[in-house]
Amino acid sequence: MKELFDKKQAYSKEDIAAIEYSQLKGIMGVRTVEAVEAAMTYANYLNSIGITSSNYPIFLKVLGVRNHHVIDSLLGTRDPFLFLSSIQPNYFIVATCFSFLAKYHPAEIYSKTLGIILGVFQATYSNPLDGYKIYPPTIADVNSLGKHLIEEKGQDDLLNRSILDVLDKLSELEGQNIDEEMEDLAVHAHNIRNNFFDSTKRLVDVIPDVLLKTEPNLDLEINPRKNGSLSENTKPQARATPAAKPEEEKPAATKKK
Repeated sequence: MKELFDKKQAYSKEDIAAIEYSQLKGIMGVRTVEAVEAAMTYANYLNSIGITSSNYPIFLKVLGVRNHHVIDSLLGTRDPFLFLSSIQPNYFIVATCFSFLAKYHPAEIYSKTLGIILGVFQATYSNPLDGYKIYPPTIADVNSLGKHLIEEKGQDDLLNRSILDVLDKLSELEGQNIDEEMEDLAVHAHNIRNNFFDSTKRLVDVIPDVLLKTEPNLDLEINPRKNGSLSENTKPQARATPAAKPEEEKPAATKKK
């Protein structure tokens, strides 16, 4: 019996922090109704305190959650395109946004999530050369951006128009004679944009076909309960993520080609 008392488990602050992180990671996986509701509460809390230069990485972490209820809670009533406007663009923010685009299939990403990402790109590359110094996109990055153009919706669609505007800014880097990578990037951005506008061409002619394939077997999105208590024994409702298409808020008007 004495041996049992001698073997006391001690936890350091690092141990406890690791446990907390593990639990939060489970919540952000949004695999259960309880996890979705907890993630929504956490996102609501972040919305209430506001994004700052010291806490924005946490907001980016939540932005990567694949559940539109959580994103709505994080965003609140703000314009998606202006959500990160109070934070100066930097390498980490832009790289993270491109990584989000890479992991989603075409037409899979939630419209407001895409709007937040495009708002970051608009701010970063409003001056293409300055933006390139903050984060120099690769050909793969530009493909990840271009693959989210929905050809059937045309250029008047808000998200399509915003993607095209970013591609237009990147194409302005052509002829800067700074380095070959910049030149290749600019030409590729121009080609994607041109193929979208040209009715005789398709995006598949300039973006690898594998990137443009939609995913027919998407993970189902778990919905929170409606006015339900945590003790209720109810089954989660589920549906495919792309079905979530709330009305989008519009940014400042942009010029058409």
